[in-house]
Amino acid sequence: MSEAYAAASHLAKSFGDRRVLADLSFTVERGDVVGVLGKNGAGKTTLLELLLGFTPATSGTVTLFGHDSYRLPGKLKTRIGFVPQQDELLGHLRADEQIRVISSFYPAWDHELIRRLIHTWEIDPGQRVMTMSVGQRQRLSILLALGHRPDLLILDEPVASLDPIARRQFLEQIVELAADGATSVILSSHIVSDVERLANKIWILKGGNLEWQGDIDTLKESIVRVHVRAGKALPNDFTVPGTLSQWRTDTYTAAVVRDWTSTSRRELEAATGAEIEAEPLALEEIFLELHR
Repeated sequence: MSEAYAAASHLAKSFGDRRVLADLSFTVERGDVVGVLGKNGAGKTTLLELLLGFTPATSGTVTLFGHDSYRLPGKLKTRIGFVPQQDELLGHLRADEQIRVISSFYPAWDHELIRRLIHTWEIDPGQRVMTMSVGQRQRLSILLALGHRPDLLILDEPVASLDPIARRQFLEQIVELAADGATSVILSSHIVSDVERLANKIWILKGGNLEWQGDIDTLKESIVRVHVRAGKALPNDFTVPGTLSQWRTDTYTAAVVRDWTSTSRRELEAATGAEIEAEPLALEEIFLELHR
């Protein structure tokens, strides 16, 4: 079995009496692209900080490449790329000087990739960081995380400051990076459509817990909108099992249902004699339904 790039077992984090994360267990394998979703305050940034070893766990374990992330050897840290919500660039440096500083720590720095991205992303190498716009600084920060071709790329709201064209360029670069199946990506974002385009796995944080985790295709098969069209009035107390929300008339019900399966359909058809249709939902609709 291949080495897990990241893993946690019963991971929890509290700050004083305030519990932020509770009993999280997961595995990130080589080639996984994981989208982390959650409302503000759900614990997304804290989870990424635990993964990166920026803060110790209150209980449970979290590992990167098989080692405790809080005590990760320097050699393994070179396999990680990270883009924080707010960049940590040195404002007095020019862009090319900032790149030289970071690249000096990585013998395998991909200079050709960086030259290409500088051109594609329209970064002025001679411009001082302090004079850049927020979006320009974000592009430079992303570029610096990619230059050493990391095995694990961790991104905390990386496109929040980017315009639509820059966002698309960034997404295309991440797709290219992950295409070889050797790089894993963990991406936290409020832009659910971007996560849907990139991720093959989804983590949904709610109230400090993993409300859902697994393949995005499995999630979309599990949470659907079910249409029930009956030839006669349905009982007043009729509800589709697993309903998260519903709208109904006497002979028709539209319900968003969790844990939907082909067995669910057969049982519902047998119980009602109605016509049953399962409609797939976009990831954003699923996210909103789970937070009603």
